[in-house]
Amino acid sequence: MKKDICFLENRRKWRNFAVDNVKIMADQYKSSDKLSYVISNDYRLLQVMSRFGISLGFGEKTINEVCRECGVDADTFLTVINYVKDGAVNRPQRVDAVDVKQILSYLKKTHEYFLGYLMPNIRFHLLNAIDCSVKNEIPFLVLKFFDEYVEEVRKHMDYEDNTVFGYVQKLIDGEPAQIENVHLLSKHHDSMENKLKELKNLFMQYYPQTEINEKLNSVIISIYQAEEDLSIHCLVEDYIFTPAVRRLEHQVRTKQQSRVKDVQQQAPAEEQLSDREREIVVCVAKGLSNKEIADKLYLSVNTVTTHRRNIARKLQIHSPAGITIYAIVNKLVTLSEVNV
Repeated sequence: MKKDICFLENRRKWRNFAVDNVKIMADQYKSSDKLSYVISNDYRLLQVMSRFGISLGFGEKTINEVCRECGVDADTFLTVINYVKDGAVNRPQRVDAVDVKQILSYLKKTHEYFLGYLMPNIRFHLLNAIDCSVKNEIPFLVLKFFDEYVEEVRKHMDYEDNTVFGYVQKLIDGEPAQIENVHLLSKHHDSMENKLKELKNLFMQYYPQTEINEKLNSVIISIYQAEEDLSIHCLVEDYIFTPAVRRLEHQVRTKQQSRVKDVQQQAPAEEQLSDREREIVVCVAKGLSNKEIADKLYLSVNTVTTHRRNIARKLQIHSPAGITIYAIVNKLVTLSEVNV
């Protein structure tokens, strides 16, 4: 009798668990959902968790509770996991609540995972799985192809880490930055994904396999998983990170323009720039040195220095970046002419 009761109780729990899972799969994830249910539906979200700094052992806590304990922005976490679940085409995600700083950290950790763990791990197991004897040239060519692919991924991610992410960090810190770089993010995404597909095809179509090679099959499965993870990473960059950065750019630009307008309103009428001073402002915005400005306007370097001192006093702007913003806001130059 007790065994029957225990069996029925366990059956009831599993039925409730299944019902909860079906409901979660049908709808978008919410902050009130239990994180354990979410992970059980999609193993790929384990990687998302680790890249947000969330570890296992969260018990029956909700997404909101776990995020709060780990210092993670729940809206940003939900945006990413819902994107992984539904995809941008099937159900576009809102990015207005995304924390750019946290999504930037997430992408950096993804790069560390790919370059520091996943690719070296695949190469290690690949070496153990293929026949590298002298009589067989194909494995050497496949390994060479893989190494060239990894190098391409490394160059692309290094560019993002050093150029794109550095630019975004300046925006987060409120520093002036040329707002033109982020559109380059997806430049090599298609190439990276196509090469990984080609690598799989090389194995499946041309690798001379005389018997079942479970080690090699395991490596190919790992490549499939890497391809899926890389695809998700690129799409998160293109459809979540980039729109969120555009929003941040707009906010930074608005603040910069507001500061310049405040300076203009505070300056008395007699302190407005002369025509010559406006010419020098344009030259500064274009990145010319004092010597270059002097040559261009047929002035001495001392005269240019004096004009720049007067400009700084009148506008209360003392940096080339500030003068550049002033020139853009007042339509003295266009953004394409600026050298920030």
